[in-house]
Amino acid sequence: MILKMYRSHNCGELRETHQQSQVTLSGWVQTVRDKGFVVWADLRDRYGITQLIFDEERSSKEIMEIAKSLGREFVIQVKGTVIERASKNPNIPTGNVEVLVSEIKILNKSLVPPFTIEDQTDGGEDIRMKFRYLDIRRNPVKNNLIFRHKVAIEVRKYLSDQGFIEVETPYLIKSTPEGARDFVVPSRMNEGQFYALPQSPQTFKQLLMVGGMDKYFQIVKCFRDEDLRADRQPEFTQIDCEMAFVEQEDILNIFEGLTRHLLKEIKGVSIDKFPRMTYDEAMKKYGNDKPDIRFGMEFGELNAIAQHKDFGIFNEAELVVGIAIPGGAAYTRKEIDALVDWVRRPQIGAKGMVYAKYNEDGSFKSSVDKFYDQEDLAKWAEVTGAKAGDLICVLSGDANKTRTQLSALRMEIAQRLGLRKKNEFAPLWVIDFPLLELDEETGHYHAMHHPFTSPKPGQLELLDTDPGAVKANAYDLVLNGNEIGGGSIRIHDKQIQSTMFRHLGFSPEEAKAQFGFLMDAFQYGAPPHGGLAFGLDRLVAILGGQETIRDFIAFPKNNSGRDVMIDAPAPIDDLQLKELHLKLDL
Repeated sequence: MILKMYRSHNCGELRETHQQSQVTLSGWVQTVRDKGFVVWADLRDRYGITQLIFDEERSSKEIMEIAKSLGREFVIQVKGTVIERASKNPNIPTGNVEVLVSEIKILNKSLVPPFTIEDQTDGGEDIRMKFRYLDIRRNPVKNNLIFRHKVAIEVRKYLSDQGFIEVETPYLIKSTPEGARDFVVPSRMNEGQFYALPQSPQTFKQLLMVGGMDKYFQIVKCFRDEDLRADRQPEFTQIDCEMAFVEQEDILNIFEGLTRHLLKEIKGVSIDKFPRMTYDEAMKKYGNDKPDIRFGMEFGELNAIAQHKDFGIFNEAELVVGIAIPGGAAYTRKEIDALVDWVRRPQIGAKGMVYAKYNEDGSFKSSVDKFYDQEDLAKWAEVTGAKAGDLICVLSGDANKTRTQLSALRMEIAQRLGLRKKNEFAPLWVIDFPLLELDEETGHYHAMHHPFTSPKPGQLELLDTDPGAVKANAYDLVLNGNEIGGGSIRIHDKQIQSTMFRHLGFSPEEAKAQFGFLMDAFQYGAPPHGGLAFGLDRLVAILGGQETIRDFIAFPKNNSGRDVMIDAPAPIDDLQLKELHLKLDL
């Protein structure tokens, strides 16, 4: 049976106005319902579902036989007449009509799929990743990829309107120390030498500023050989941007504009304020540098009022700090014990937790009543912002570890209380990061962002006297407790860059070998410049109301960095190894 074209309409297009039209559709068979004298089949493509009907009174014997042979995911082409549907389906746009099939062709048969191709599938994550091409047929994944496309289009539209030029930079580059491990690529033509896949286009976008491009952007793949988690993949996508002749304020204004544009165009949400918070303030109030400010529970530091009361655990701690859980005074002892067990898990690492109930009648009941009276606990409530009916939770110990532990507890409680609302968006700039971080194991400093970040104006001389006190001219954009973008004003002077390399432990020879090309470029009139990179995968997931990025990537890796669909990474042929000078003996 020959049909002249694959389709005149898609499977989500037909409406009552198309009744009595002759149409041609192609797609996949979603379901088949065979009642003997009549067969219904749902035909699906990217655009939707249309019901097909075959019956013995109006369909030929040959067509009925083909209809009865159809299985799930068969690829078929049909021609027929659009008619009113007897039993309408209000849940789909095409639910008032169906197609009475007059011609049918099976374009390809299908094995029974390993899981149902439906929104609520019976397939676990592992099996769906192995058959990802089938998973993409499901609406949740398909719609996520379409959503990602819409975000990328709006990014390009906004940046182009702002005068940015999209420029592609190389994927085969030189390995440089940027924090995470590089993925390396052996060179067949240059024995014993290797390319690296870029962790970011950092040096190239700086060179584009030296080249006078003024405003650059790129939606670009980047690669980091690091441990994985839900919001991290070995290959990821950045919205990478750089601008010349700018200061920090210029960059913050441009990318506040991009964020506003995306929230308005994609989510229909208008955002007026982008509050700013220093790194030190974020760590003190929230215990991390990417705080979720959609809810309260700010930290209250209790050293001054909780130490020197004969409670040794607090007295020996570098930091005693607490938060107030709204309504937590109603928790049972069992529920509070469960919280204590939660913070003592190896993933959190706290040794325990002290608590105090602030009862509705204004009295307090704590786990340390032996050491602290009602007046003491009232001061705890004042510092943590607790109100009657709240529960004060207190952790203590090493300052950095304790802040991290309490931050994790704060986020967990917010999740349980439904305070992390996926359609509520709270952006925040975190600024004034430390320029350098001290590695406690080696005693050496390393760049908190990267070695091309400029110190804040007037602080360069501190590098020699108090390097840990130097603030970076750097900024992160945080959205709902996730860092979605980060950047800095760059060093554009060769001498300052040389000074920075020296403080990071590079000898002049090492700096020249690693970054000589950039240092040379600075001698030819490098303009002041700076930039920012958004993590597209994470940004799309947050805008889509999720915090895991995997379902917004067409073909993601698993938590071990493997592509289980194509079984990669995998061994390569011995001859290839020999050609790459990696294996000399066959």
